[in-house]
Amino acid sequence: MQKNFKFIGLSYKQAPVEVRELLSLGEADVDELLRSINDTLNPSELFIVSTCNRTEIYYASETSLAKEIIGLLAINRGLSKSENFYQYFDIKEDWKEATTQLFRVALGLEAQVIGDLQIINQIKRAYQQAADLDTIGPFLHRVLHTIFYTNKRVVQETAFRDGAASVSYATAEMVNTFAESFQNPKALLIGLGEIGIDVAKHLAGGNIELSVSNRSRDKADFLVNDFDVNRIDFENLKNRLNDFDLIISSIPVKDFLQVGDFNPNHTGIQFLFDLSMPRSIEPELSELNTIQLFNIDEINNKASKAVEKRIKAIPQVEDIMNEALSDVFNWTQEMEVSPTIKKLKSALEDIRQEEIKKHLKNADPELEAFAEKFSKSITQKIMKLPVLQLKAACKRGEADTLIDVLNDLFNLEEQKVEK
Repeated sequence: MQKNFKFIGLSYKQAPVEVRELLSLGEADVDELLRSINDTLNPSELFIVSTCNRTEIYYASETSLAKEIIGLLAINRGLSKSENFYQYFDIKEDWKEATTQLFRVALGLEAQVIGDLQIINQIKRAYQQAADLDTIGPFLHRVLHTIFYTNKRVVQETAFRDGAASVSYATAEMVNTFAESFQNPKALLIGLGEIGIDVAKHLAGGNIELSVSNRSRDKADFLVNDFDVNRIDFENLKNRLNDFDLIISSIPVKDFLQVGDFNPNHTGIQFLFDLSMPRSIEPELSELNTIQLFNIDEINNKASKAVEKRIKAIPQVEDIMNEALSDVFNWTQEMEVSPTIKKLKSALEDIRQEEIKKHLKNADPELEAFAEKFSKSITQKIMKLPVLQLKAACKRGEADTLIDVLNDLFNLEEQKVEK
């Protein structure tokens, strides 16, 4: 089962923001797609990760389901021609490559802002969501728990997560830089999800007068009470847009802010920062002379210098990751020989019991007890060497040959093992 593990996905590396926003998935969309793939294609395991930078599907199946999955993803997003998107997908059908991909993504090695702190939490939420729908099996449970442990090691043993290099911090840096153009800069933050709250915390207490607006008032009130920010009623939000020099949008609603929402005769330049996927600020706004718009890719490219420190730590992270991957691969190989070990143990036990019955028909209880203990000791010693040899053969990638030999010697194919 483990060797049927596969990966299909797209990210900022292959797909521009225009494509990623078409195929990005909210929490409800992920739930729907998990159900759709599971019900239609019946993979033995299934896991979906969707962030502003990537949409990835990990699954276990004897055959490739790449085209079918892309088709279901397109249907989920209301797109009629899924073949238009094949060119943007990376497909890995070697189980070790697919597993390594998941490790690299979860640890932040594939993040646009290297070592992004938010990705591991996104992986945890995706894991919980798939587990709730019972699409996670033994292999992914093992892999993901190993990833979470490995992430702790990375945090404790390397500088890979040091410094404030993240989408939210990169945004705050850009906002602060452009705010220097104004005498009394005013900024508006729309949407208080995880990234939005992080941006607010980075900007609060600085030289910018910060206002926040959120559909739910609870999060906005929390920031107002704990930080030096103002709250704008969400219902009145668009009437206030022209009051601000800098606007950060982190609300997952496509084209929430449109050209018609802004005054084309606004005095001076307004700087707009779109952190959402799909994009929440209509791209055509950048055509206005009074607007300068930055999307998620452009923001990520402006990340903190802390990235340089993280890049230097990559070899350490990869060493830790490779150690963890080796453990997973060895465990997987051992799971493959486990049935053979059980069958061999059962075959030897059958022989032992047969001989005990044959030679101790009229023996007294004391002799029977001695023979039972003595014969079990012998079979355990006989089992020890084949088990050690099988595990060693796993590490050399030669387990199949030894399994065939044991099957022939002990006729294990016909051996039944109690579960």
